[in-house]
Amino acid sequence: MWNQKPSFRFEIENFTEKKAVVSSQTFVSGGCEWNVLIYPEGDRLSDGHLPLYINANSTKLRTGWKRSINFYFVLLNQSHKELHISPIMGKRNLFCAENPAWGSRKALPLSKFQESGFLENDKLIIEVYIKVIEAFDGEGGDVSNNKKKTVDINGFQVFASQVTKVGKIFTEHPDIAKDFKTTNQEVKTAYMNVLLRVIKTLHKPPKSLSETRLSKASSELSELMDVGFKLDWLKSKLEEVYLERKKPNVDGSKVQQLEEHVKELGLKLDSLNAKLDEVSLERKKGDDTNESRAKQVEKRVNNLGMMELELRLKLDSLNEKLDVVSLERKKADDTIESRAKQVEKRVKDLALMDLGFNKRLNTMLGDWERKKSHETSVFASRIEQMEEHVMGLGFKLDSLDTKLEEISKERKKADSCLVQKHEESVKNIEIMVSHLKAELDKKKDKTSDDGFLLVD
Repeated sequence: MWNQKPSFRFEIENFTEKKAVVSSQTFVSGGCEWNVLIYPEGDRLSDGHLPLYINANSTKLRTGWKRSINFYFVLLNQSHKELHISPIMGKRNLFCAENPAWGSRKALPLSKFQESGFLENDKLIIEVYIKVIEAFDGEGGDVSNNKKKTVDINGFQVFASQVTKVGKIFTEHPDIAKDFKTTNQEVKTAYMNVLLRVIKTLHKPPKSLSETRLSKASSELSELMDVGFKLDWLKSKLEEVYLERKKPNVDGSKVQQLEEHVKELGLKLDSLNAKLDEVSLERKKGDDTNESRAKQVEKRVNNLGMMELELRLKLDSLNEKLDVVSLERKKADDTIESRAKQVEKRVKDLALMDLGFNKRLNTMLGDWERKKSHETSVFASRIEQMEEHVMGLGFKLDSLDTKLEEISKERKKADSCLVQKHEESVKNIEIMVSHLKAELDKKKDKTSDDGFLLVD
């Protein structure tokens, strides 16, 4: 099962500004130290994509160490939105001293990082998930000292034990790595180890090489040529080995193959014997199990017998109850039949009553219709009388309106005369007041002349 949490989380700030390969800090998973390698601008073979690798740090492991793992990468932006999830890798790749780094050469198109909103604040987050399938720590002493003692040959850091072989390769083929542009020393070392392994394989006797081993060597050779190594001479060697293997066996190698075949048959026979022993053991266990199961079955049969007896008793009880129910049902049927006759008689009586009721209802309806007709005629006559009375009232109302108008006119005339009289009275009073003022003024003047002061 995969862990819910990543084995390692790597955050890269200002990602699009990075030019060279970016390596993460070392982390531990499956008892081995790892680090993530990423190429922000890709490389010559990534075809515009982002290369992404996981590299095993083997400095603290012993000679012959191996790691078989499954792994995959998840790329996120700052908001933890998933930008890319790689397929699960590692099923065909074995991490070892010769091949410490594996990954995806085309994880994601580089053009994606130029799209608006793809990366937030130019920050890329890489999560790596690792599930260890098999781990072998190797044998012998610690290889850390040997790892530190490396020699540079044409830009490749190689172990002291490999100096002679690598030096010979560059002496005979000086342009072998002319087009190999990778600058990461760990990746370069891994590819050099692959090259040495292929050369070692192709220098073995052709008849001793299996088809699987040659196929793997051919695949590794193709990968080396894809990354820039000039290996036409080694490709020719591979073709020679294929041709040599197809030649008839004339040197006793057929006997050797037969011996190997016999050994394989012996191994298969041993395997079959082991399986036979396992089957015998399982059979013995099965016999014990069968005996135990037989006892269980016998016990189960006894239990079933007891259950059958209980069921029979319950069945007898149910039959007795069924007889009682049948008797009660018969009584109920008799009662129902008697009640049915009573109901039938009652229905007949109700039918006769309904007939009499209908006759009475028809008589009452006839009387009501006649009474209604008489009342309607009387009502119509009264309506005519009321209409005539209303018309008479209308005439009287018109007469009253006429008289009211006449009275209103006469009242207006009387009011007009009264107003006129009042106006004349007011004028007379004003004239009188005027005369009185004049006389009063005369008296004042006269009093002044006589030497008296008139006080109001």
